Amino acid sequence: MSAVRRIGLIGAGWVTQHHLAGWGALRGRAEVVAIADPSAERREARAQAFQIPHTYPDAQALLAAGGLDAVDIAAPRAVHAELVRLAADYGLPILCQKPLAPTLAEAEALVAAVEGRARLMVHENWRFRAYYREAAAWLRAGVIGRPFAARLDLVTSGTLPDGAGRYPALERQPFMRDEARMLVAEVLIHHLDTLRMLLGPLRVTACATSRTCPDLAGEDTALIQLAGPGGVAVQVFATFAAHGAPPASPDRLEILGPGGAIRLRGSELSMTGRETRLQTFDLAATYAESYAAAIAHFIDRLEDGAPFETEPADNLETLRLVEDCYRLAGRAEAR
Repeated sequence: MSAVRRIGLIGAGWVTQHHLAGWGALRGRAEVVAIADPSAERREARAQAFQIPHTYPDAQALLAAGGLDAVDIAAPRAVHAELVRLAADYGLPILCQKPLAPTLAEAEALVAAVEGRARLMVHENWRFRAYYREAAAWLRAGVIGRPFAARLDLVTSGTLPDGAGRYPALERQPFMRDEARMLVAEVLIHHLDTLRMLLGPLRVTACATSRTCPDLAGEDTALIQLAGPGGVAVQVFATFAAHGAPPASPDRLEILGPGGAIRLRGSELSMTGRETRLQTFDLAATYAESYAAAIAHFIDRLEDGAPFETEPADNLETLRLVEDCYRLAGRAEAR
């Protein structure tokens, strides 16, 4: 094994700019030495921008060329399972973007297929955002006591047409247009995972979804009710179709306990009650750093052999919540 781990990146889409910046933050410990993507234009653009020496038209060619210590899969979710299986055939440690597969059943089959053959971590960077890590530390310290209620909101106008008739959310991530499982499976999966990290095991008790954007196959509004440890009541409300809201917006979080409350409002994380605390974050930097933190965690655990925080078994619990949302919303058949 080389002193600097050699990484192969599979995928050259929108999100890989953040993966590559995250890998760049680990210079001296890891380096992306190869990238694969069916689009020659995309892979060559990424290779040039991030000084990646080798490019390949597909994952098979990248893996067959050898010389890698691990792979980072950042391709569309529809091909995650086949790419994880392929990388496992080479016995390489794998970092795979969320979700492991489009459905819980497919993900469970994948986890069973690769268990014992390769180390696998799910790249779920939302929970690595600095303000959520700080909120988790406050909760672990017990300053507000055991939470009895929590609410997380995400409200934007991303699927309403702008002045040019374009939908901002779909301009940013065009693949969302054709996803039958859109808002919950592609966006709120992050929030459900983060709430699990903050509050512990959760179960979905009710869910309703709707769609207002005619150019979407899936939902752009969702209301989810959950229950957690000690009877904590949790609500997630999200819509991309709110007139007057910005095209993109940060999360708003409120966690209530008998001894105080934790609130995230834009760049400010605060606590009131037994103690008063306030921290301010640079939102753009925190977003970028969450990728670097997730990637650093992957490398740290490869070095010390400890379990990944977002190992497959943990991610299956998040996927189970997603599956329950669609089932309770009467859309279990959506794929």
